[in-house]
Amino acid sequence: MTRETLADDALSKVPAVTLGFWIIKILATTLGETGGDTVSMTMNLGYLVGTAIFATLLVIFVVWQIAATRFHPFLYWATIIASTTAGTTMADFADRSLGIGYPGGSILLALCVIVSLAAWYWTLGSVSVDTVRSPRAETFYWITITFSQTLGTALGDWIADAGPGYGGGAILFGIALLLTFLLYRWTRVSRVVLFWAAFILTRPLGATLGDLFDKPVAQGGFAMSRPLASAVLAAVIILCILLLPQRAGRHPQAEA
Repeated sequence: MTRETLADDALSKVPAVTLGFWIIKILATTLGETGGDTVSMTMNLGYLVGTAIFATLLVIFVVWQIAATRFHPFLYWATIIASTTAGTTMADFADRSLGIGYPGGSILLALCVIVSLAAWYWTLGSVSVDTVRSPRAETFYWITITFSQTLGTALGDWIADAGPGYGGGAILFGIALLLTFLLYRWTRVSRVVLFWAAFILTRPLGATLGDLFDKPVAQGGFAMSRPLASAVLAAVIILCILLLPQRAGRHPQAEA
């Protein structure tokens, strides 16, 4: 086996965590909010039907992603968007249709994220995204991501509804992300912990930004059409994928 083949085999099937990754992730989570609300509210299909639609798309994309032999940027980000739109409708269904409210939904979903990460760690010995290469690791990865996206929606709605509003909520979550970056830059806190903290925090940031676009002015929003906001965000994401460097992360074996 050649050195080039060994290096190729050491590539992860998820993107390297760069500034471009976080820019597209925030845009994708914002699209998840406006896209999910477009189907469940604007099209008046309801949270249960919306969840069924986006959960089906998510399963299709996850199976496709796992079956792929290497990292494909558009496939990866399509799967992320499917998870974040499914997360939006699932969180709204739990918070509103099940009647457990924003605090109850946030607590329930936080426990789901913790259980998913714990099961992943106990099964494979690591929850680092650098090790996402096997079907089992990818399955845990996408389960955890979906729970984190759903948690972020519930958390974002909870904070915004508690007083700060959508603009204030976006500022609060932006500050939390900045603090996470400072911990990464200036401390030795586990990089894996900081990654998942940042990954979860981008979702409520996207949720509050998405609501900021489409909620009425009386509720602190911009009263922008949800379908239009979704279309603009989708176009910007495609542009970012084409213009920003997209490369696979490296498996630890690649450093040997």
